[in-house]
Amino acid sequence: MRVATSAKHGFRLAGNALVWRAHRPPIRFPAHHMLTLFHHPFCPQSRFIRLALAEHGLDHQLIEERVWERRRDFLAMNPAATTPVLVTDAMPAIPGASIISEYLDETYGLQMDEDRLMGHDAADRVEVRRLMSWFNDKFFEEVSGPLVLERIYKRFMKDEDGGGAPQTEVMRAARNNVRYHLGYIGWLVGSRDFLAGERLSYADLAAAAHLSTIDYLGDVPWSENSDAKSWYARIKSRPSFRPILAEWLAGVPASPTYVDLDF
Repeated sequence: MRVATSAKHGFRLAGNALVWRAHRPPIRFPAHHMLTLFHHPFCPQSRFIRLALAEHGLDHQLIEERVWERRRDFLAMNPAATTPVLVTDAMPAIPGASIISEYLDETYGLQMDEDRLMGHDAADRVEVRRLMSWFNDKFFEEVSGPLVLERIYKRFMKDEDGGGAPQTEVMRAARNNVRYHLGYIGWLVGSRDFLAGERLSYADLAAAAHLSTIDYLGDVPWSENSDAKSWYARIKSRPSFRPILAEWLAGVPASPTYVDLDF
């Protein structure tokens, strides 16, 4: 797999890993406290955490992980063999998007002040967590997970690892499911500025991350919901989104809407 990124958007090369330099003024922590994210460029949950790290202004190193290869060292960090996994020398490896997002909020959330991504009171946080689960679990199971597996991962998986020809029935069902999810997004932003309320939150980042993976493939029917389309255009125009839009997969060209901020 070849994933290209643009250095002008904040990446620099450090050995075999990519390091993202945040556009937001960085949060200051001891020099030895380096964050490393094991991810896959087209894993929706990994993209969510990349957006969250960037919105927090946290410098981090990216290491690509192909979970189907089941590397022993990676399984030692996360026996579930899923991405993302965040590693910091301050504590054990942190597996899974929901756990990582909670860690980031507990560790850095207060420094975000009004921009705190988890919300500012109990009711706000319930709604943010509900919608994070909606997209990281339900949307992933019904839409982004099947499409990314069938159209991207299987291109690089051996037969014994679950590779092979894409299953057209699975892709057809996922493309049909995205329509009601898009309608739900449109309904939410019809009465709110953002998905969980009046401020940007983890909910927006999670939803946009999942949509970005299938938008790359051209599988989002944006013409069916103008409210959802306008919301997504605002989210992907943020500086934190630029590194994701700069990525591409050799042999699988991005859809015309993927990088267009005014699609």
